[in-house]
Amino acid sequence: LCPFLGLLYQEYRDKSTREEIETRRLQDSQTDPEETSPSEETPSEAEPTSTIENKAPPQINLLRNSNSRFNLWQDLPEVQNSGVLSILQPDEIKLQEAMFELVTSEASYYKSLNLLVSHFMENERLKKILHQSEAHILFSNVLDVMAVSERFLLDLEQRVEENIVISDVCDIVYQHTVNHFSVYITYVSNQTYQERAYKQLLQDKPAFREVISQLELDPKCKGLSFSSFLILPFQRITRLKLLVQNILKKVEEKSDRESTALDAHKELETVVKACNEGVRKMSRTEQMISIQKKLEFKIKSVPIISHSRWLLKQGELQQMNGPKTSRTLRTKKLFREIYLFLFNDLLVICRQIPGDKYQVFDSAPRGLLRVEELEDQGQSLANVFILRLLENADDREASYMLKASSQSEMKRWMISLAPNRRTKFVSFTSRLVDCPQIQCVHPYVAQQPDELSLELADVLNILDKTDDGWIFGERLHDQERGWFPSSIGEEILNPKIRAQNLKECFRVHKSDDSQRRKLGSRNRQ
Repeated sequence: LCPFLGLLYQEYRDKSTREEIETRRLQDSQTDPEETSPSEETPSEAEPTSTIENKAPPQINLLRNSNSRFNLWQDLPEVQNSGVLSILQPDEIKLQEAMFELVTSEASYYKSLNLLVSHFMENERLKKILHQSEAHILFSNVLDVMAVSERFLLDLEQRVEENIVISDVCDIVYQHTVNHFSVYITYVSNQTYQERAYKQLLQDKPAFREVISQLELDPKCKGLSFSSFLILPFQRITRLKLLVQNILKKVEEKSDRESTALDAHKELETVVKACNEGVRKMSRTEQMISIQKKLEFKIKSVPIISHSRWLLKQGELQQMNGPKTSRTLRTKKLFREIYLFLFNDLLVICRQIPGDKYQVFDSAPRGLLRVEELEDQGQSLANVFILRLLENADDREASYMLKASSQSEMKRWMISLAPNRRTKFVSFTSRLVDCPQIQCVHPYVAQQPDELSLELADVLNILDKTDDGWIFGERLHDQERGWFPSSIGEEILNPKIRAQNLKECFRVHKSDDSQRRKLGSRNRQ
């Protein structure tokens, strides 16, 4: 099986997302977003006829031609020579392109997987350096993943070769997701071990470091790092879900193809969520054990480690001394340091003590926390908010006046402590408000648990923003929420484009009522 296009998946994916960003920029700058952009123009808008069915389908050898440079379905000589472009409606041509992209990107992905195995994993020098256990952790079940990709690609190839007008691909996606894609969960769940093993090997084995560097320099790798090949399966399964979403936005409503796309999307979403959980599970467990060791309870001890508990945010804040009424600077020290550990279901309030330990002096269930911002209180009380515990460790109500180091840090704490409160731009109970939107033009990797990692071309609703350059947003394709720097994105200014993005988002999730209810009100980290 000769891979497609000569492009490695990393290059293909980057090119595709960059084009998506540029298309959205163009739409956003138009006065009427309904206008067709130049790249979407088609030769004719005549009604489709039965001519397509009567033609003998030309054999498309695209996937077997590694020198091919065609990026679009409509650029294929077989398509151009068939006359279908003068028959099909523009919307159908866009749908063909969306389905074709899913096929060609899988071919490119398979090529990159093949290189990971043949160039790195099966390298004789590398095999001699690595113990069997090290190789297993580093490469996990990548052979299973590659076999699944090959089988998937062969079925997609066969569908494309049946007819130049592709009937559907989501039925194939559905079957493979249900029957074969569990290999992705296994691979991605190993990611934390994999990253740790790779760092350790680079540090402990100079010979390993040297071989990897030499292999990376090979022209086959096109300047891409070994680690960029290792993360391919997680990137692919996430991207596949987005490609199905793209098809879903273009199929006719209430059609068989819409039903199939919804089914495929639902199954992919299940796999992606299982992958995410697999990644988080190990790091969360280790983190909880580490925190438990650092805590000393001045109050009645609370068991910290639980399978259903994880850390949302931790950090230092300043607590105002004395009652709320004594807002004066006469005292030498108005504030004193306290340290908070906020879990998904529990808040623990501590003071740091010698030996990297924390003494717990209060706690409360997260559901019994309320926050209130102090406004216009002067410089000394800038970035100050009130935290109320409706029922604390002593079974009574308690209030703390807390000062954060910046406006963004204050807002981040307030939203983490009380996630269902109204934000600047939208109430969490109303979903159809035209709140601002932003598209990601620079990828971002979350540095804190309350932050959101972003990929190129992600579109998000802006729920809140700060004067010091941070945005609290909700990603449209999966409703995940978190903070990220405003510098990584561009606001979408055209209200019609924002409305279109929301409409497409609701359509994608319409088969799942609970998903729709959760949109805008589900619990985030």
